[in-house]
Amino acid sequence: MSATTRKIATFNVNGITSRLPHLLEWLQREQPDIVGLQELKATQDAFPEQAIRDAGYGVIWQGEKSWNGVALLARGADPVEIRRGLPWDRGDTQSRYLEAAIHGVVVACLYLPNGNPQPGPKFDYKLAWFQRLIRHARTLVDLPHPIALIGDFNVVPTDADIYDPKGWRKDALLQPESRQAYQTLLGQGWTDSLLAVHGETPIYTFWDYFRRHFARDRGLRIDHLLLNRTLAPGLQDAGVDKWVRALEKASDHAPTWISVRVPEAVAEPAAQAKAVPGPRKRAVAKASPARKSTTKKTPKTAAKKAATRPAASKSIAPAKPRKLAKKSAK
Repeated sequence: MSATTRKIATFNVNGITSRLPHLLEWLQREQPDIVGLQELKATQDAFPEQAIRDAGYGVIWQGEKSWNGVALLARGADPVEIRRGLPWDRGDTQSRYLEAAIHGVVVACLYLPNGNPQPGPKFDYKLAWFQRLIRHARTLVDLPHPIALIGDFNVVPTDADIYDPKGWRKDALLQPESRQAYQTLLGQGWTDSLLAVHGETPIYTFWDYFRRHFARDRGLRIDHLLLNRTLAPGLQDAGVDKWVRALEKASDHAPTWISVRVPEAVAEPAAQAKAVPGPRKRAVAKASPARKSTTKKTPKTAAKKAATRPAASKSIAPAKPRKLAKKSAK
């Protein structure tokens, strides 16, 4: 089966209006095929659609005044929208999830709640939102279509993904509940692209504005690109465009990207959009007689390891466990 290499990227712009020059410069220089943006911090009417289209990208977006906001960009094409917002959260008015078919890939752009301060209602909302994401992701991971979940997950997966875990121990990004939810997501069969490519090498996607943290590379990895079982075997490379973070008045995130070979589309974009399941109404079904399984039982220890391990990519060798990043002098 033939395949096409695509560059898929996620970028928390931290304000589309003020960062538009940075975004346009990055699009021209790096030319990603598919882009997910988070934290637009702009209303639907204030989104700079024409500037992005003039740069050669079709775009759909979901704005929100002052906070949140997500968008999906497609180079030389128009995204075919599948859904806005997660299923099962119709009462949630925050703009955090957008899903579309682009260049043969179903892409979900998400901005997971930060959750601070914790404990409290904001952290409770974060966990509840995460559970809805997990529930929806379960319906996508085994589909025959290439699917990617990309965005700012606001989760530091392990202590190896942050320069100083002790200094952030009380932050919502490092809480056991947040990390467990992320591992539950991976346990469904999603591949963490940056981890699969870089393994034990620390790599960061976010540096706050305090104490010259970017200049000293005191960062966190909270922007992720997760691939389903159909897309993961095509993973070729992954990285972070740190030069964007070095620009004057930059976002505190840097664009994070992957290069992946996408198999020939099994359906046209519109058909792909229809094939992705939506929320279903519960139906009361009659119990059917239990059938004996003909498959051999897997030992519990092996099953436990398999459930927590990301799916291996045929193009990328399995990554070694990472060592904790060495602390910089304060």
